[in-house]
Amino acid sequence: MIVAVSKQQSAQTIMAAFHAGQKHFGESYVQEAIPKMDALEKLNLTWHFIGRMQANKTRAVAERFQWVHTVDRDRIAARLSEQRPYFAPPLNVLIQVNLGAEPQKGGVSEAEAAALAQTIQALPRLTLRGLMTIPPQLSTAAETQSLFRRLAALRVHLAAGGIAMDTLSMGMSVDFESAIAAGSTCVRIGTAIFGPRAATAAP
Repeated sequence: MIVAVSKQQSAQTIMAAFHAGQKHFGESYVQEAIPKMDALEKLNLTWHFIGRMQANKTRAVAERFQWVHTVDRDRIAARLSEQRPYFAPPLNVLIQVNLGAEPQKGGVSEAEAAALAQTIQALPRLTLRGLMTIPPQLSTAAETQSLFRRLAALRVHLAAGGIAMDTLSMGMSVDFESAIAAGSTCVRIGTAIFGPRAATAAP
């Protein structure tokens, strides 16, 4: 699965990508995403929330997105389940794993992943689909490949404990080939699809 990272892209640009065959789009900021969702509501798009998950944004995410890649706390998972509309299918969620142990990024450690997975599995309006990671920006290609392999190994380890998942969200424009080689089933591509973003735009 290719998720086109459409933050800072216009609704018109997303529409053009849709007509070229792209169906999955990733947004990092709720306040930016909702107007685009409204403008494109007649298209059969699948929306992925890929930004840092904040407690005060869970309702909008639960109501408007089909996937969330960045669940990293029991509280966030519980709020998403409680706020998912009863008429909508369960929300597909991924656990973000902070393999680089970077304090500025969200995500659980490898050791914490199983407990969070068990919590999510018990929530009625969520479906646990897999794991997600973002390697440190300054990692070498070899270091990035090693991190991707660790995430793939973590999924195997969790499956051995009875937590089966079908999705590994890892790989972006600069490293998606390495991620796919390591077992990624979902890559999040922005620049390679839309070109460089304007440096000044960002909510």
